[in-house]
Amino acid sequence: MELQQVANEIRKSIIRMLEKSKSGHPGGSLSAVEIMTALYFKEMNIDPSNPKWEERDRFVLSKGHGTPVLYGTLAERGFFPKKELDSFRKIDSMLQGHPDMKYTPGVDMTTGSLGQGLAAANGMALAGKLDNKEYRVYAMIGDGESQEGIIWEALMLSAHYKLDNLTVFLDYNGLQIDGKVKDVMNIEPIDEKYRSFGWHIIKIDGHSFEEISKAIEEAKKTKGKPTMIIANTVKGKGISYMENQAGWHGKAPSPEEAKIALEELEVGKND
Repeated sequence: MELQQVANEIRKSIIRMLEKSKSGHPGGSLSAVEIMTALYFKEMNIDPSNPKWEERDRFVLSKGHGTPVLYGTLAERGFFPKKELDSFRKIDSMLQGHPDMKYTPGVDMTTGSLGQGLAAANGMALAGKLDNKEYRVYAMIGDGESQEGIIWEALMLSAHYKLDNLTVFLDYNGLQIDGKVKDVMNIEPIDEKYRSFGWHIIKIDGHSFEEISKAIEEAKKTKGKPTMIIANTVKGKGISYMENQAGWHGKAPSPEEAKIALEELEVGKND
């Protein structure tokens, strides 16, 4: 399938699993779909039949509450059957509300406490350097998550050790659970801050596959420093009543709302 078709299927999976679970985080999952699709279906060197392959590229979802997009992507890529998505957030399911590397094929790091995922990605990238491995490490952080102090400690370490095998996406949708990021705790000028910490900065439309791929290629060619891709996105992307609405940060759609969302996505696949 073309990348946009894959993205559409992942969005459908997000809506279905959240409606069944009656809990979860749709807004920031939907905003990250194109980035995840590009990584897992075009850019990353991975093998779904061998999730622990030592030479694989790694991905860390630092904003760990965004598991719907991660699980939807992993299932679509073949790491586990899509029927498993029906068990999302159920007791004894391998698909819990936050990623767990012990139980879910394809999950490279257990995350959930905001900010810790980026620190873990640093460790993976540093290990790759020390072991002379060719694999690359990708991570995704949130804009609300960027208010956490541990993010800035991790950013310092990445630059200090010149982790040019690390590429981080900032899913910059401008909203968090309590409202607009700029009102809760402004993180601007975010590009200047990252740059001052020693990072290579790229700004893109986070819903453009072309821009995502070009940014990743630029990151691969950047030597001596890690790359931060600031991806401007729309919270709730693809669902008209969810787009740019902070209230959909952590609320599952009702059966009626899910039906409307799936109908919109069915129409959208033909656009």
